[in-house]
Amino acid sequence: MSIKRNWIGFCTIVKDELKRFLKIWPQTLVSSAVTITLYFVIFSSFTNTNIETLYHISYAEFIAPGLIMMAIIINSYGNVSFSLWNHRFQHSIEEVLVSPLPNSLILLGYTLGGILRGILVGLIVTLIALCFTHLSIHNLGLTLLMVICTSTLFALAGFTNALCADKFDDVLFVPNFVLTPLIYLGGVFYSIYQLPPFWQQISLFNPILYIINAFRYGILGITDVSIPLALGIILGSIVVLMFFNLYLLRKGVGIAT
Repeated sequence: MSIKRNWIGFCTIVKDELKRFLKIWPQTLVSSAVTITLYFVIFSSFTNTNIETLYHISYAEFIAPGLIMMAIIINSYGNVSFSLWNHRFQHSIEEVLVSPLPNSLILLGYTLGGILRGILVGLIVTLIALCFTHLSIHNLGLTLLMVICTSTLFALAGFTNALCADKFDDVLFVPNFVLTPLIYLGGVFYSIYQLPPFWQQISLFNPILYIINAFRYGILGITDVSIPLALGIILGSIVVLMFFNLYLLRKGVGIAT
């Protein structure tokens, strides 16, 4: 009986998340598509001779995986952080907390909502990319794994941000001042081999560099980093964030009052 009850509660959270971002689809889906389209319009006409010489592909083809992953990261993160913060602000999270639903399913419900939005936007952006360049899948398994793991990782990160935020500005701080710089410096528009040796070493401390390169390898078969190392960093980060979020829920951080 408890299994059925928990399943109903979990499905309710997921359905609520789906309804929320589909109801405002011009903001949650179309805006990302428009933004990425502008990137392609601007950069697809550029010629980067270093990239073309190094990898024997067009510049538009090189940046496509990075732009797809950028959309997945921003949307999976933003969906959970804004949704959970809004529920905290409106005190509707209290309805979830008084239910017998375990913390693990509460976390999973919000996370799955972020994953679904990230994947949906990723599909839309992929279709847009195909209008500007050709993409052939080098490793389908790795490509799908990276989409799922990346959307999971940043949905969990968004959950952490929403719980720890004291005000709405705190929710905006991470995507504006942390995620955006890391994404732009994560090899979306360039290879780290184009950088001086010192900055190549500095770039290796950027976790998003590994995400983008692993995804690019899945599609194009080229990478600047070790794929096993990239997978280890991503999977390890998922485990750490999952247990950290469960700890925050157990302690009532951000939701106890």
